[in-house]
Amino acid sequence: MKCGYARVSTLQQDLKGQIKQLENENCDKIYKDKFTGTEKDRPAFNQLLSDLSSGDTLIVTKLDRFARSTVDGIQTIRELFDKGIKVHVLNMGLVEDTPTGRLIFNIMTSFAEFERDMIVERTQEGKTLAREREGFREGRPKKYSKKQIDHALELKRKYSYKQVEELTGISKSTLIRHK
Repeated sequence: MKCGYARVSTLQQDLKGQIKQLENENCDKIYKDKFTGTEKDRPAFNQLLSDLSSGDTLIVTKLDRFARSTVDGIQTIRELFDKGIKVHVLNMGLVEDTPTGRLIFNIMTSFAEFERDMIVERTQEGKTLAREREGFREGRPKKYSKKQIDHALELKRKYSYKQVEELTGISKSTLIRHK
């Protein structure tokens, strides 16, 4: 049996691309998770691991969809090989249970972990630089500028909240909060 595994890191991300690739590989069943790869408890992945048996093939689109870290990947692949399960990473090929196959897998897993670590490091550096800028505010950008709020509050002197909201699009609760 061929079992596919698709994973994205957030609920907002789309699995369609991975699922299409797995369908093209004629997977009998596709397991899907929307969890960060750093999360150990991925329900669909855990279910997949328990459903696989000797002679089955696990198919993933990319190595970083498979394992949280090099150590986790090596441990998982060793457990799968011990059960007689084949692993096919579409952007790498079939991972063979041979000394060379395991070496290549270990190297590729290390590179995937390194790439993820570099992304985290660059993100943190970017946040640090952004915090040094005057007027930096972490989080979602403000919907209305100070000028827009001041204008709406000026209108409030002559009009009701409902009228100001109709004129400016700024809600009553926003105006009250800024008042």
